[in-house]
Amino acid sequence: MNMESEKFTPSKPLRKFAGKPGMPAHAGILCLSAGFLMLAAISGFAQQSPAQSQKESPPTPPPNAAGDESDQPLPGDWAPELLYGILNSPNDEASFGLIRATFAAGPAIIPQLQAALKDDRTAEYAAQSLAYIGGEQALDTLWNLVSDPRDLNLRRFTYGALAEFDSPQATNLLFDVIDKSDSEEDRTVTEAAVIALTVRTDTSLLPRMLTAEKKLQDVVIRDDLDNARAVIAERAKYLATPEGKKSGDSIKSAVRTYFIPALEPPPGEPTRASASTAKPGRKPLPPPAPSHPLVTVDVRSVTFSPGKDRALARVVFEDPTATAYYDFVLQKRLGEWTLASVWLGPEVEKPGAGTRDSGLATPH
Repeated sequence: MNMESEKFTPSKPLRKFAGKPGMPAHAGILCLSAGFLMLAAISGFAQQSPAQSQKESPPTPPPNAAGDESDQPLPGDWAPELLYGILNSPNDEASFGLIRATFAAGPAIIPQLQAALKDDRTAEYAAQSLAYIGGEQALDTLWNLVSDPRDLNLRRFTYGALAEFDSPQATNLLFDVIDKSDSEEDRTVTEAAVIALTVRTDTSLLPRMLTAEKKLQDVVIRDDLDNARAVIAERAKYLATPEGKKSGDSIKSAVRTYFIPALEPPPGEPTRASASTAKPGRKPLPPPAPSHPLVTVDVRSVTFSPGKDRALARVVFEDPTATAYYDFVLQKRLGEWTLASVWLGPEVEKPGAGTRDSGLATPH
């Protein structure tokens, strides 16, 4: 299955020798002869010099049994407990550091992640890691989570990972999730699907998104869809500009392009006054307060896959209302960095700011 082709089809998927008693009569002569031979050999050995006898190497002692035991894994189910302790550390750097290490290991670690999915303590970490690693094998494993009977809400990782597969099948699956959002108990599942659609910057999806929005009752998801449509439209305009066409030159520029509707002032935005615009003899006027919110996007860390063609970036988006943390997965194709998937992390509201309902960067 080639996930980057036009088709997307998840698989439903260790003598003893016993001498005989009795001896013939002539055997005594043989024994006597043998006795003389043995005496001669002993006499010859006794006449050897001490230096010759010292050349004999001492026998190698048997290996230490305790040393063998020290190389064996400790008994008990310690590995999941260790991972669980890291993932539940109050320091967010601990859990993100574990995700980064897994991402750096790449697809070779997928069998271990598949095993970790079976343990409720490590299932979410394993699903998240598989979604970040991406690829056919990872997505086939993630697809089984859609019907996972446990109440762990892991489906969001499956739908979020579909962002990098630009195919009608993947698109239909994402819209199917959105269409059922009114009956979806876990809103993060629908939000993952909405964000996945925004990663592509495909303006042909806008009419379908509007239709889906009008059918929904959930005001939060409706607001997310409305915001997503505006984001896609504004970003598409930027990508058509000379500056936008260079957005794949680096990871930083690719990340900033995702947030470009919030970073670029809208048309007609007044510019700041400068000393050159002030009248002669007068002190320059202070620049007017910008009507567009001040926004910053900071790429805090970047982790590469073994092949250096995939990257995981921790991004901090900040505006006057809140600070939001994102994980960006990027893929290098034909020498350019493109977005594979985007994952919204924790959000911290600023004192006195309004409630932030959407995980999408607004262009307004």
